[in-house]
Amino acid sequence: MAENWMRALSQYVNQQNQDEIDFGSRVEEGIVTDLDYLLRLGERKRRLADWYGERKAVPLRCETRAKLLREIEHREGEVEVELQLLRKTDYERGGVQHREEVIHKQRLTLQHEDGDWMVARVLQPIPERSSPRNSDAAVESAKSGAGAKPYLNRELLKSGFRSTPYRRQDAVLYADRWWDDFNPQFAAFEVDCTNYISQCLFAGGAPINYTGKRDSGWWYKGYVGGKEAWSYSWAVSNALERYLSGKSGLAEPVDRPEQLELGDVIIYDWDGNGAFQHSTIVTAFDAGGMPLVNAHTVPSKHRYWDYRDSYAWSDNTVYRFFHIVDRF
Repeated sequence: MAENWMRALSQYVNQQNQDEIDFGSRVEEGIVTDLDYLLRLGERKRRLADWYGERKAVPLRCETRAKLLREIEHREGEVEVELQLLRKTDYERGGVQHREEVIHKQRLTLQHEDGDWMVARVLQPIPERSSPRNSDAAVESAKSGAGAKPYLNRELLKSGFRSTPYRRQDAVLYADRWWDDFNPQFAAFEVDCTNYISQCLFAGGAPINYTGKRDSGWWYKGYVGGKEAWSYSWAVSNALERYLSGKSGLAEPVDRPEQLELGDVIIYDWDGNGAFQHSTIVTAFDAGGMPLVNAHTVPSKHRYWDYRDSYAWSDNTVYRFFHIVDRF
């Protein structure tokens, strides 16, 4: 019986893989009976087709590797599982081939009906929408990481602000090294996008602005006396956006993605209501000169900057583009 539902799971993953590059109608029998999911999938495929067309890009192939994280419940004729999907998508633009990588999690309910196993429910979490605002809720999502030791540039802290170059390539190397993992020397957050971006900026030489206050500066000390010790701007998109928009001397807002360079930052407000929920860092460019970004929360590498393929994206999405200054 288990082999049968695992076979259905494999068929589901194959269909997921095909749906990322084939936006036409499916003629073969589907494995999913969740009508709400099928409606959302149809809309997503239409959006992806438009998205590729507007970019003058052509999807070539998709490879999806699935990992069964756990069986949540197993009842007679029904099993609920948590699945991790690592998707590698190759596409061509302007004669150049690009690859992006994204890791998603899904929760599936499979049911045995009329002699066959089917996917009766698909729950797609959207963690990119879960970034907390400036409050203690910002740190409640931290995973148990007590004892994590901060990796701080002691020489920079001793000397204070000075004319230090931003090492863009170092920031990118760090971003590519840790895009699908956590640096064990830092606390790891369930909503980790801004913590990851802050680490990338620091790896590139961005100076710590230590105030000792959660709601000011930009700093990280790990855990001190068993308590979280980092600024909201280090870990929360909304706070980082305000810090970079202010007089930090760290960044200059720009109007268009074409103005960004490697190691620059994009921050996202999915609903257009002024609450920024996601952060990314520029790690490459496509053949048209448009930024490709890395991120955490939904681990992503060299993803197209506008995130229109994201489950979090909406027509109201607002972007903030920040050029990190060349010298601090």
